[in-house]
Amino acid sequence: MSDFSSISQDFKNFVLSNPDTSMGLGNNSHLDQLADPSLEQLKNDTAQAKTLLVVIENCSTDDFNQQLDIDLMARYLKQQIFFAELEQDGQPQRCRKPGGVDGISEGIFQLFVNDERSPEARLDNILSRLQQAPAYLKVEADVITQPIQRWRDIEVEQGEGLPDLFATIYNWAEKTEYPKSSELQQAIIACNSALGLYLNDLKRRQCLINFDIGEDKVNELLALRNINLSPVELVKMARDFMANTQTLLTGLNKRLCKKYDLDITTSNEDLHEYLNDKFSAKIKNGELNSVLDYYSDQIKSINEFIEQRHLFSIPAQQEIRLLQTPSFLEPVIPAGAMWPPLALRPGKKTSLVYLTLKEDQLAEHTELGIPVMMIHEGIPGHHLQFATAAQHPSFIRRIFSANEHAEGWTTMLEDYMLDVGYISEDLVDEVRFIAKREMSRLVARVGIDLYFMTGERDYLDVGLDLGFKENGYSDDVFVNAAKLLKKATGFTDGRVQAELNWYSSEQSYPLSYLTGNRLVWQLKQDIQAANKKDLGSLALDQAFHKVYLESGCMPVESLRTVYEHEGFL
Repeated sequence: MSDFSSISQDFKNFVLSNPDTSMGLGNNSHLDQLADPSLEQLKNDTAQAKTLLVVIENCSTDDFNQQLDIDLMARYLKQQIFFAELEQDGQPQRCRKPGGVDGISEGIFQLFVNDERSPEARLDNILSRLQQAPAYLKVEADVITQPIQRWRDIEVEQGEGLPDLFATIYNWAEKTEYPKSSELQQAIIACNSALGLYLNDLKRRQCLINFDIGEDKVNELLALRNINLSPVELVKMARDFMANTQTLLTGLNKRLCKKYDLDITTSNEDLHEYLNDKFSAKIKNGELNSVLDYYSDQIKSINEFIEQRHLFSIPAQQEIRLLQTPSFLEPVIPAGAMWPPLALRPGKKTSLVYLTLKEDQLAEHTELGIPVMMIHEGIPGHHLQFATAAQHPSFIRRIFSANEHAEGWTTMLEDYMLDVGYISEDLVDEVRFIAKREMSRLVARVGIDLYFMTGERDYLDVGLDLGFKENGYSDDVFVNAAKLLKKATGFTDGRVQAELNWYSSEQSYPLSYLTGNRLVWQLKQDIQAANKKDLGSLALDQAFHKVYLESGCMPVESLRTVYEHEGFL
């Protein structure tokens, strides 16, 4: 039997052997190297994961924290094996899902925008990656057989934005007088040529429409995520949440219609549109990126509020950078997204918050919605969570991806920060109305995620009348899903389609938002009801936040055992 320390090191070595994973975590071992996208490499990685899993599962210890880490390492490997072996229409999903654009661009983009080294060192790595890109894209094209149409279309749309990124990088090289600018230019020309061939090849491919994986695989995936609810139970949870949310929205609607002298029959959709227009972020000097100023102001305001009340502990070395979403990422970032601090990078913990600023989607950026967005993405949301987790001594707790843990925390905070008075009394109804309309997207995500994964249309029934009984369903699953998302949220058509792009690509991630929200609130309420340490309300909140943040990343059900171990339950 191997001891815990040697198993932990073997696990770390395995994780960091993949260039993409290594770089995404902030490790410097493969900065100039693209990963191998071949099926042979995937099979080799899967075989190694299985071998390591056997060793890990045969290890046990009486130490609580070590045993928890063992469980998390096993879950990590099982999830990797699951997706490596997942099939669609008799072939690995890997053969149906093009990934060449992300494969060559993610590392290059990180080197460009999120690297503290000198421009020359970063450009050397970018040059090396660009020189490898043509061969990489050729292998990727060989791996893909008959792609899923929606995934193919996303790949093409993202790929067509890459030359703009490369041109920006070349301009940067010129300004910094990079000594290998001519080589960089030639590498970009060759990469763009190979990219054009790759995308044109994809456009000509015959495609599959359906991409469901079946109910059994969904149940298996939920178990691997440590989500102890069946699809049917998840939909019931979504319906109950939607009913409660609709009741709350009805009351807010009445008060707001009276306040703004609107007709009492004004629908939630029309009231949402009215508030978006009334409180829209104003563009300065015709510059879209001037909207970022609203977000910067909110970061300062939220931090001051938290520090005055000592609600959360904020690390000294941390930073949030706001950036406009680059064109090649717009198809998969509907309104905003956060790149968390690189878990293994030493020093200051820096998050990148990308905001999609497009003329047809400016209604997504308002003085009412921006505070909630920054609570969710910044402090005390994702940024604080991952900046704190990145300091955990355990490797697995710094890197483990538990979506319901991350999204449950942030969506809980959207209510909590309003409950403790962050928004002034004269605007709290408006912000809560917009926030609850936004929270309705969580319900839609449960139904759509399960529908996409299983193909079962009944999962779209989350408590909203979508007219399917009268008008029937479309043969196109995206048309059916769009009806639900539009009805639940009032999102612009552009955002609806961008949301559906990533819902389809990230199986079981969309449902994690509401699932996590319910699990986290239940955990908090259980701790409050038990109050085994006999703490006051504020002190108990502070203790709950401290344990949640400082325990690192793990499923919420695993975190519950931490609270039990710490004597809160």
